[in-house]
Amino acid sequence: MTAAGALSLPALADDSAQPLATMTVTAKGYAADTLDTPSATLRLDAGEAPTTASVGSLFRGQPGTAVQSDGAWGQNPVLRGLQKESIVLQVDGVRLNSAQPAGALTSFASLGLLESVEVVKGPGSVLHGSGALGGAVNLRTPPAEFTAAPSVQGRVSASAGSVDDSLGGGAVVRLANADHALVLGATGRDIGDYDTPEGRVDNSGFRSGAFLAKYAFRLADGHRLQLNLQHQEDRDVWYPGSTKQAPAPALGLLTIHSPRQERELYELSYTGGIGPGTLETRLYRQEVFRQIRAWSSGLARNQVWNDVTFTTDGARTQYRLPLGERHLLTLGAEIWEMTGDPQRFSYQGMSDNVIANSPFRNGAIESRGLFVQDEVMFDDWTLMLGARYDSVTGDADLKGSGPNATREGLKNTSEALSWSIGAIYNASPLLNPYVSLGSAYRAPDMRERFEDAERGDGYFHIGNPQLDPEHSTSLEIGLKGRGERGEYHLAAFHTRIDDYIAGRITGMTNPQGVPIKRTENLDRVEIQGLEAGFLLPLEAWLNRPDWALDGSLTWLRGTNKQDDEPLYRMPAAEATLGIGQRPELGFQWHAQVRAVARQERTADIFSGGTELATPGFATADLGLGWHFGQAGGLSRLSLGLEVNNLFDRGYREHLTDQPAGGELLAPGRGAVATLRGRF
Repeated sequence: MTAAGALSLPALADDSAQPLATMTVTAKGYAADTLDTPSATLRLDAGEAPTTASVGSLFRGQPGTAVQSDGAWGQNPVLRGLQKESIVLQVDGVRLNSAQPAGALTSFASLGLLESVEVVKGPGSVLHGSGALGGAVNLRTPPAEFTAAPSVQGRVSASAGSVDDSLGGGAVVRLANADHALVLGATGRDIGDYDTPEGRVDNSGFRSGAFLAKYAFRLADGHRLQLNLQHQEDRDVWYPGSTKQAPAPALGLLTIHSPRQERELYELSYTGGIGPGTLETRLYRQEVFRQIRAWSSGLARNQVWNDVTFTTDGARTQYRLPLGERHLLTLGAEIWEMTGDPQRFSYQGMSDNVIANSPFRNGAIESRGLFVQDEVMFDDWTLMLGARYDSVTGDADLKGSGPNATREGLKNTSEALSWSIGAIYNASPLLNPYVSLGSAYRAPDMRERFEDAERGDGYFHIGNPQLDPEHSTSLEIGLKGRGERGEYHLAAFHTRIDDYIAGRITGMTNPQGVPIKRTENLDRVEIQGLEAGFLLPLEAWLNRPDWALDGSLTWLRGTNKQDDEPLYRMPAAEATLGIGQRPELGFQWHAQVRAVARQERTADIFSGGTELATPGFATADLGLGWHFGQAGGLSRLSLGLEVNNLFDRGYREHLTDQPAGGELLAPGRGAVATLRGRF
């Protein structure tokens, strides 16, 4: 947990008050207390983070999570050792699909427009379909809610950082009455190249702007219609970790960058009471557009360029049917189709001749699923059962380019059955043991099926349209609680993934001399882990009102059973420990240490010796702030100052992409000033 994350901890309860329930929607498909959920969950307060920060930065230091990065812009959450392909990312419950050759899906959303980030760890395919092996992440914007009397509410925020000369700001306004609700929001960021203890990282800055509009209309009591529109545009995004030596020495270094990229969401949803239950249905289109370029340092030009839009059209409906006061049955169906037609061009070597070398043409993946979830609540415990059937079809007009291009054998349909069973026993608010057992699956993505192209790891990857889907089975045992004396969560899990999809080194090279990786299904991989997090009020121990101790622990171990070696790119073990004071008004502070172990378990056979060990490190962060309460026409005003990497340590994260012949260090010491107001 960074200093920003720690300062977003809820205010501590006194002895006479009951702590507020922590509610999430993503775990069960409706708002439910985490103490009634037999799985590990997180709810991160996005509204308290600096406007200049990335969404992915919220996950650093959280139990069971890590961050995969390719520079300042691209920061992807990693759940229990599984990266973006094995996590379902959602924005307001709508899955965000894109065949990303570089970058982070979470970075296509702006923190300045989010209210919270919900995380469900462990197999989640019953509710979320393909890809939820590691879990699901839901980026939630402020809801459009009706009010009995006309109301105007909102928030404003601004931040500035020294390590990257960053500036950012945003505002969200909520207008409502009994029949109408409107949410409008806008945010912007200008991020410069960031500094490390060994110098500045060139091309690590970018510019970004985003817009949000939600409108809800009350059709009748218990019936609402909502329109959700979102747009984000990023400019001058570079990926420093992608820098590699070109096959032809005269080309110098090649670095991937995006002059412009956009995400747009159009969603229409309905919620209403139908018969004895509640029907929720939505129709949506989400588009991710990217200009992708490969810059040649030797020729000072873009050697490769590609403009592509990945479009997902989808529909989802679920019906929640109460079967008595303590029995809830959910029935649902979901269908979506993602299409993309990457048309790539490049110069032929050092000449000015332009050739077309698209990795594939008119690719499409279509998914259809039916699911059921049954929840039975007894006096002291809750039982949850779920099952889902999916059919996923992938196809394309053409795979590859030039003489090796093919139109044959590209269509493939796979079927998957996912299931889950879990139980949690509510012995007391502070003692809630649980157990869950479930399966999930991941159908191969568009790039794994169809793309024949050189990637940032220095290999030429050959896609495989006939890949089998991955299937995982996971067992989790945990304990969690929340009360006046604090809150905590402990979990241990074991996950087995069969038919694991990965690129394997073949020992061959393509005509340009680039070594080849062929995408295939491995025998199986296994991941075991332990995670813990806690928040402990210290008033009873030290007679210090509003003081609290917090911490987290994550330990993971992955094994590639086929090669009998460590699994590729697993996060190192880490722990955090912090202490701070957060009163309702006045001065607040928080100090934290994060310690990360050396990661020497590397995939030497699988990666051909390209995965290097990462030294351990420790960093310290300090956050200071002041809550003014009502001020200047605002109902709440606060100022904050965060100092990250307090001792200016030079280190690199194990999951940060590294440029050829160099080392991409994390940012050095930097201060971030923030201003937040609500009205």
